[in-house]
Amino acid sequence: MAEKLDVVVIGGGPGGYVAGIRSAQLGKKTAVVESTHLGGICLNWGCIPTKALLHTAELYESMRRAEEFGLKVGEIGIDWLAVIERSRDVANRLSKGIEFLFNKYGVTYYPGRGKLASAKQVIVEPQGAQAFQVEAANIIIATGARPKAFPGMEPDGERVITSKEAMVLPEVPKRMVIIGAGAIGVEFAYFYNVFGTEVTIIEMLPQILPMEDEDISKELARQFKKRKINILTGTKVDKIERQKTQVKVHTSGNSAEVVTADLALVAVGVQGNVEDLGLEKVGIKVEKGMIQVDERYRTAAEGVYAIGDVIGPPLLAHAASAEGLTAVEHLAGMNPAPLNPRNIPACTYCHPQVASVGYTEKEAKEAGYEVKVGKFPFRALGKALATGEIDGFVKVIYDGEYGELLGAHMIGDGATDLISETAVARTLETTHHEILKTVHPHPTLSEAIMEATAVAQGEAVNY
Repeated sequence: MAEKLDVVVIGGGPGGYVAGIRSAQLGKKTAVVESTHLGGICLNWGCIPTKALLHTAELYESMRRAEEFGLKVGEIGIDWLAVIERSRDVANRLSKGIEFLFNKYGVTYYPGRGKLASAKQVIVEPQGAQAFQVEAANIIIATGARPKAFPGMEPDGERVITSKEAMVLPEVPKRMVIIGAGAIGVEFAYFYNVFGTEVTIIEMLPQILPMEDEDISKELARQFKKRKINILTGTKVDKIERQKTQVKVHTSGNSAEVVTADLALVAVGVQGNVEDLGLEKVGIKVEKGMIQVDERYRTAAEGVYAIGDVIGPPLLAHAASAEGLTAVEHLAGMNPAPLNPRNIPACTYCHPQVASVGYTEKEAKEAGYEVKVGKFPFRALGKALATGEIDGFVKVIYDGEYGELLGAHMIGDGATDLISETAVARTLETTHHEILKTVHPHPTLSEAIMEATAVAQGEAVNY
């Protein structure tokens, strides 16, 4: 007989494993089905190992700048395989940590592929073992997404690669073309540029980091050009010509040329893992490769929820986790408030870092707001001068009528940590008055948020 559970989660990534743990905390008999590694793409091949690589790049750059701080060091060498090995070790340790949490909270872990037999039944297909079936009052689909492939740009793992291969290359390439200038594209552009790769970024839209505020994208492009990273925006890739030892990327648009490199990294978005899940059996709707859900993440099938990248943007690990918590608390009868997508911060971990929450200036104006905008450069902060990280700025956007914080956008050292203050402010519907009256410690980078707010209100005393 099939085991009977309260909740079965299909997928053990940052949405799925969090949903599983929260479900168990609420007293639900819970199982998580995961076909590869707990933690999903984020922990194993995305967020975590890439940040380990990026930190190594930042450390390497800091060591090369040692003389600026009065330090004398010898020749700095690179053990490339050790760099890659450390990144993989960080990911492996965290994946094992999820199994510890499952044991702690009483979550059953089924290694294997899961799919729907009905809206109340899940088939588990372990690798190399016989399939079995479990029953559940509720099912949560958290199967994530994978890199999108366009005709003519299909990855082969050698000359045309995805982010997964980019994290474990056996050696530093001399030349790399990166197709797509979203977060993944610019992070790898920074990383390989630091270690000596000649990098070209190709982006079809008018700016790199197309979803960010225009001022932020312009500043990042300026910083990248200082690093000798070649940027081609408004440029379409027509085809990739694969040769034995190199690729030739043919482009059109603002830049019509052929870019030659050792390999091409394709980072043009993702598509949901919706195939062979039995969705059609239970009437779950899929549009443009993504499962359709309501504001509480319910699908069209009674009792079946979907969360994370498989439901589409914002395609962020922390968004998937928040969605998982919302879905579980809803099925448990707790009536959680719907998430506001504009209050979910976005972070990009290149150098300088980029982070944002809420409306861009353009979006706020298009929404009909009369805005007050303030910008404050890090080079005007004592802490930034002390640490030598003076590039970038904080930009805040306020509603001119009521004073509510509409958006915050940052580029510079520590931006991905600083953004949390403004995310809390957005959630609390905070105005400029509360930000200005909150005493910010000195000297800190967080002062830039207060100072930018003062600029927006015409009250600046330090700029």
